[in-house]
Amino acid sequence: MDRSLALELARVTEAAAVACGRWVGRGDKISADDAATTAMRQTLGMMDIDGTVVIGEGEMDEAPMLYIGEKVGNDSGPKVDIAVDPLEGTILCSKGGPGAIATIALAPAGGFLHAPDMYMEKIIVGPEAKGCIDINDLPSNNLKRMAEAKRCNIEDLTVVLLDRPRHDEAVADIRKVGARIKLISDGDVAPAVATGIPDSGIDMVLGIGGAPEGVLAAAAVKCFGGDMQARLIFTTDEERERAPKMGITDFDKVYTAEELASGDVFFAASGVTGGDLLKGVRYFSGGAQTQTIVMRSKSRTIRFIDSYHYLEHKPGFES
Repeated sequence: MDRSLALELARVTEAAAVACGRWVGRGDKISADDAATTAMRQTLGMMDIDGTVVIGEGEMDEAPMLYIGEKVGNDSGPKVDIAVDPLEGTILCSKGGPGAIATIALAPAGGFLHAPDMYMEKIIVGPEAKGCIDINDLPSNNLKRMAEAKRCNIEDLTVVLLDRPRHDEAVADIRKVGARIKLISDGDVAPAVATGIPDSGIDMVLGIGGAPEGVLAAAAVKCFGGDMQARLIFTTDEERERAPKMGITDFDKVYTAEELASGDVFFAASGVTGGDLLKGVRYFSGGAQTQTIVMRSKSRTIRFIDSYHYLEHKPGFES
């Protein structure tokens, strides 16, 4: 696939971030998500791809835009799978909290696991700790191996988990060995990407979050050469009945990043609110400033793009 797709994806996430950034702190997560989704859909429609959304806002009868199975692009380019979260961290955006992003990933057709909208257990680390993790082991043991691989003390490491009661045992185990913990309220894709950035301050992400977000995180991990293990968590009979329809038959399988996102993968994310990974959208008279991260697995290149958008000259960026 053409490497210029990376810049095209940056334009997609920038459009979504600028559109929903107007809703930061206004207490309306639905309007914020709708603004991001609308902008992302419009920008995707201008890309030279024959794309299919495989990770989206839900089924066709549940989401008016960017639903699973929707065709995007102008049909003039390669056939690709698209994974999107126009606003990852809708509550963060509505409350003005840190770490909300607009994100998208692209792979050759068939490259993404068609993950149902359910829970997924994950453990994610950067390249320096590749080969050190085991999702079936205690967090403390994973941290001991990671500290040895990174030639540092366990006390130097920082682990990110969603602040949920289901993680109480993991938190206690991590505290027992002295690693630092950052509990977040929502949005685990951004910290997953941050594990691949040497100076981000995030060393490991673990715990149970969303499966669609897990696929997006896997795309980034594939690009920066990190390590990831994941397992779907089934909580209802409906989820077990739905999974085979999406090609999932082994309910206990532990997936690697390569199995979740294979082939020549692209990933992009733009900050909506500032966090460990990206700066949030900043508005000025007549325009906005964004920061975006773009990656491609083939080149293993990570780029940060700081952009100024003069809105009167940028159709599709109007608030």
